[in-house]
Amino acid sequence: MQTFVRIVEAGSFSRAAQSLDLPRASMTATMQNLEAYLGTRLLQRTTRSVSLTTDGADFHAECVEILAAIEAAEGRFRGGAGAPQGRLRIELPGALGRRVVVPRLAEFHARYPGIELVVGLADRLADLTRDGIDCALRVGELQDSRLIARRVGSMRFVTCASPAYLAAHGTPASVADLDRHRGVVHFSGRTGRPFDWDFTVDGEIVRRQLPGTIAVDDADAYVSCGLQGLGIIQAAAYMVAGHLARGALVEVLADYPSVPMPVSLVHPQGRMATPKLRAFAAWIEEVLAIPFLENR
Repeated sequence: MQTFVRIVEAGSFSRAAQSLDLPRASMTATMQNLEAYLGTRLLQRTTRSVSLTTDGADFHAECVEILAAIEAAEGRFRGGAGAPQGRLRIELPGALGRRVVVPRLAEFHARYPGIELVVGLADRLADLTRDGIDCALRVGELQDSRLIARRVGSMRFVTCASPAYLAAHGTPASVADLDRHRGVVHFSGRTGRPFDWDFTVDGEIVRRQLPGTIAVDDADAYVSCGLQGLGIIQAAAYMVAGHLARGALVEVLADYPSVPMPVSLVHPQGRMATPKLRAFAAWIEEVLAIPFLENR
């Protein structure tokens, strides 16, 4: 069942074999034996991909539920006291993962020593089902309706600039004043589109884009450009908190705050039933409940 489910999720025998660290030939033999045992074809195979037959789709849905129930039942006895066990593959946004989550992984390991974490750090939107990833943190509004989402926190953004920039160009007192300023452009490495800035003005959300002479697709590089006086930035509060405290950056337009972005834990259908994923979800919610999004 595990082999069958992983092949379906990965969309190919080769990717499934790689994620399970098994020879492709053994997976082929497993599926042949399973289909012979059940007396029906579960997968339609082509040279490039596999797809489910009608019987395969029904069997896959049952397998997902059964495997989750088995893991939950075994988890009550393995390692004592029902401690969660097993490997958990997670995907984290690069900057958020490096600065907020990874520094506290020792705490997670001390609490759940039986869980083996495999952590990916990237700003791409991984295909969780195809790549065999159990869960991922996503910032912003969610696009993939096939995934189950649980909101675990929110992220606030701060508009700020270096003292050198403000000395040379002045300090904007209103959102309209931004027309006389330049910003550092932060664009999505996935879509190539610049991220919008937003402000709350008289209860309404106003979105802007500031022109600039430099554009980057990395959050750390974005803050670095702001520190060098290359323009105003609107960055996640946890990334600039230390710079604001030291005076290397100065908050501007504090009376026109940005709209906090939701941070969600997403996972494929049926995965939250596993004890290891429930444990991680509860822990990450604790981590993001601490005001990492504040200016401190």
